[in-house]
Amino acid sequence: MAAWNSFPLKITYELLGWIAFVSWSISFYPQAILNFRRKSVVGLNFDFVILNLTKHSSYLVYNASLYFSSAIQKQYFNKYGQKQMIPVAANDVAFSIHAVLLTAITLFQIAIYQRGHQKVSKIAIAIVFIVWVAAAVCFFVALHRHSWLWLISVFNSIQVCMTVIKYIPQAAMNFMRKSTDGFSIGNILLDFLGGVTNYAQMTAQSIDQHSWVNFYGNIGKTMLSLVSILFDLLFMFQHYILYSAKKQHRHSSPEINGESAQPPNCSSQSENV
Repeated sequence: MAAWNSFPLKITYELLGWIAFVSWSISFYPQAILNFRRKSVVGLNFDFVILNLTKHSSYLVYNASLYFSSAIQKQYFNKYGQKQMIPVAANDVAFSIHAVLLTAITLFQIAIYQRGHQKVSKIAIAIVFIVWVAAAVCFFVALHRHSWLWLISVFNSIQVCMTVIKYIPQAAMNFMRKSTDGFSIGNILLDFLGGVTNYAQMTAQSIDQHSWVNFYGNIGKTMLSLVSILFDLLFMFQHYILYSAKKQHRHSSPEINGESAQPPNCSSQSENV
């Protein structure tokens, strides 16, 4: 594996990576804390959470496998060159583990807190079922051919698809309710910071190695940041401009406190997505 050419760039790479880790990791807490304080998950789209769990589980498989498995690393070097660095850092693995745990906690909150008439849509359940069945089929194909790099690339592709899909139900729910109440904007701001610093980290490695292989050699990480940043900008636009606090106050209703009126049924909402 290639060595670093510049010590300052190496330090910059490590620093940016852990800033991204801290930002992305902390981004899970505002929503969990908001749910705990309200003792309600009204306003949080359940499809978003269950798709997010599938996404982060797939990303964990990819990151942990490429980071710890010498066999997979060997296949990576054979494909992209012996002088390349693996595109997964320790902070990527740490983030994935933390993300799976916090998303599971949020899912547990959905089970125990007031949720009104909201529920996970049949579409989201079907998507998750199809994804894991497809992943199981790919596992047995890889087992026969020992194509481990190809297998984790499948999981990387899954997390990219889930990243795209998972945001849509929440964005649609905000639009239908004309409100972002119940959905923490703190989560979005930290997620945006994580995406930007993640790109900066990858750029630092590319500059040092005089190669952009780490961008297309780990297309999942590249697309993860791009999609997250785009949707974060959409959510910020909804929260601060379209459905600002002033507008929400003018159109306030008991729904805001999760007391009576409830947001649109997630099933019907997801069918419109």
